[in-house]
Amino acid sequence: MELALKIMVAIAIGMMLFAMWPAYKYWSQNGPKANKGDWANVIFILGLVVLFVSLLIMLVQ
Repeated sequence: MELALKIMVAIAIGMMLFAMWPAYKYWSQNGPKANKGDWANVIFILGLVVLFVSLLIMLVQ
């Protein structure tokens, strides 16, 4: 039974990837292009998230 469930999940994931392929192809060709400061903004926001999670962990301990 466990093997059958794993096979069904693998088939479901394959079907989802097959269904999403046209959207991926479209957006990879026609999506917005990154500007010069975009990656710096992403790193800054991720740093803020890390600091916030660290603060929450310290408050719980």
